[in-house]
Amino acid sequence: MANESNKPEFWESSFIDKQEMWGLEPSKSAVLTKDFFVSQSVKNILVPGIGYGRNAQIFIENGIAVTGIEISKTAIEMAGKHYGTQMTIHHGSVTDMPFDKYQYEGIFCYALIHLLAASERKKLILDCYNQIQKNGYMVFTAISKEAHTYGQGKFVSKDRYEIFDGVKMFFYDTESIHEEFDQAGLVEITKIKESQPFFMIKCKKAS
Repeated sequence: MANESNKPEFWESSFIDKQEMWGLEPSKSAVLTKDFFVSQSVKNILVPGIGYGRNAQIFIENGIAVTGIEISKTAIEMAGKHYGTQMTIHHGSVTDMPFDKYQYEGIFCYALIHLLAASERKKLILDCYNQIQKNGYMVFTAISKEAHTYGQGKFVSKDRYEIFDGVKMFFYDTESIHEEFDQAGLVEITKIKESQPFFMIKCKKAS
């Protein structure tokens, strides 16, 4: 059964209540991923969990077509308000991927995978891998065990805690990254400081 943080009503109420809760500036990870995708001549990407689009605009400004997936209708409406029709957004949960049959040159998945249960994380990685072209790249960002919230809240399972009502987080270290991403073409693990210590996880699909 999906956890609360993967339910539409949880994110609907969050976006209705908090609106642009992360502001409109892109994350550091999005900026770095944009630079990397531009260097690799990536022309189209899929962004699972696109929210209201704050991490998408920087790609569009650099000539990269963006397709998103978002569970919250309110967030999709907010994206439309800010960015118009510059991107296509499928409404639904990432656990129901795929939403189209297209294979993308790149995937950028920011601060989403750690909200999922083990089976859902495995499915997301596989679904994303199946939706990139040969020689395509996937970049995931995920929270690290170095975050101050690690070990806080209610214990759910190994390295996974319910931080507050309805939000369960899995905290990664290099070992768990290898366990989950080695089969998906893992090429690089980088530490990055966002609002919390994160990992940037880069994968490449074999040719």
